[in-house]
Amino acid sequence: MIHYAATRLISLALSLLAASLVIFAVVEVIPGDPASFMLGLNASEDTVAALRDDLGLSGGLLERYVAWVGGMLTGDFGTSYTYRVPVSELVAARLWVSLPLALYALALSTVIALPVGMLAAARRGRPTDYGIMGATQLGIAVPNFWFAMLLVVLLAITWPIFPSGGFPGWDGGIGPALRALTLPAVALALPQASILARVMRSALIETLNQDYIRTARAKGLTEGQAIRRHGMRNAMIPVLTIIGMQFSFLLAGAIIIEKVFFLPGLGLLIFQGITQRDLIVVESVVMLLVFAVILVTFLVDLAYALVDPRLRHGR
Repeated sequence: MIHYAATRLISLALSLLAASLVIFAVVEVIPGDPASFMLGLNASEDTVAALRDDLGLSGGLLERYVAWVGGMLTGDFGTSYTYRVPVSELVAARLWVSLPLALYALALSTVIALPVGMLAAARRGRPTDYGIMGATQLGIAVPNFWFAMLLVVLLAITWPIFPSGGFPGWDGGIGPALRALTLPAVALALPQASILARVMRSALIETLNQDYIRTARAKGLTEGQAIRRHGMRNAMIPVLTIIGMQFSFLLAGAIIIEKVFFLPGLGLLIFQGITQRDLIVVESVVMLLVFAVILVTFLVDLAYALVDPRLRHGR
């Protein structure tokens, strides 16, 4: 297991290096100069050059890349051009919105999808299965921002159970903060739950066709008991893959939902950084999100090895 984890760690480090090169190159070729953007069209060349020096933009690309990567390795993500505060402070403030939202949505998605997928697999080919598959197809087809607006109309305006937007912060208590995150979490969770339920159903149906499941049934277990005792473990490998991908998406890709509910999260921070030409914010936040994605993938690989010991031996 230690050798398996070490191999995956090396792969993680190489992936991060490649990602940093791509992110830096892509952000740097975006048209527009941050100093000119901040000072306006009427600024003199000397003033723009002085601001570029102050922002650390006057050096060569290689010099700036090395300084950026070296700073991140020591925990220094630079200073925002627009807000003039450390990027780490901006990320910390926004992370306390995006991370709980992603975890909340992922928990809802998993709690809904796993039993629904199991039920569909146990009732495959019956009306229950057809009904679940139809509902999940609808959940995948409906855009989450449209569903978010529908939730606002129903549960924030027609029946004012939850707030329609904004985030009061965690200082006001866990209850108000979770209430503010509930509607966006549900809007994010239901499409993901639809995908996960279908994957769970397919994985279980494939598992149910295996010989050891038929043997368990022949020994007197019901189909539900065979699924719970023997089928779940082997069916969880593709399910873990989807859960890991969903967490990455929910953490980094919730920008539309954040805008619908006026949530100050990481997605909105990236959007603002792009529009304001705040390159250091865009580079650093995207790199942190890439790190989160790669780390989740690493943890999923370890979970694979725990679920299926054959993977630890390269089988």
